[in-house]
Amino acid sequence: MVTLTNIMKVLSDTSSLPLYHQLQRALREAIAQRVLLPDDALPPERKLASDLNVSRLTVRKALDGLVAEGLLVRRPGSGNFINHTRIEQNFSKLSSFSEDMRARGRQPGSTWLDRSAGGATSEEAARLRLSPGDPVYRFHRIRYADDTPMCVEYATVPGDCLPSLEAVDKSMYEALNRSGNRPVRALQRLSALLLSAEQARLLEAREADAGLAVERLGFLSDGRVVEFCRSYFRGDAYDFVAELSSV
Repeated sequence: MVTLTNIMKVLSDTSSLPLYHQLQRALREAIAQRVLLPDDALPPERKLASDLNVSRLTVRKALDGLVAEGLLVRRPGSGNFINHTRIEQNFSKLSSFSEDMRARGRQPGSTWLDRSAGGATSEEAARLRLSPGDPVYRFHRIRYADDTPMCVEYATVPGDCLPSLEAVDKSMYEALNRSGNRPVRALQRLSALLLSAEQARLLEAREADAGLAVERLGFLSDGRVVEFCRSYFRGDAYDFVAELSSV
């Protein structure tokens, strides 16, 4: 906990931010820098208050906020722990689910719901810039981080971008890359939703829990659309972030 203590030494009575906000920010930074890992226990609230020379009320208010955000989980009789189910994804970086999970030290996994070839529907044709009935491959699956379901994914790619259905095993992007058709840019749309009964069942959540819907169109360097994907994420397990700049 030495490194964590050093990070939290930034707490200052002269800052314009309340002390509990400063503590929350320091803990978020420690999680982002992997000073604190999934399932790590925080020191007891009394010890945190003593080490940081702040009141227990300040510590409790900071931790309550992080529990509400889903970054911490409170286990009665045991203390406060880093929530192992929450994932943060850079919304401005084009990467696959498998790559995102491995980069965070998590083991990606999938359960197939459907894997099929067929003719493009009118919606698929419009999104992929094909004609209705043109050959496409569809990949529908539940995506996991370790053993925790994170999202339900429905992806469609043009039939000429992959050699076969079986080309996609664990990662669709790896299969597209082997075929020379990995997208180089994408447009993504993020929206909030309440999980349907079916989505909740697949994600081991509750109906009407908060969720996130992400729609992605992936493009090749010549402008062709190579991927049309809709994913439905658990709202308690995923955060999308983007770095912004004024220049």
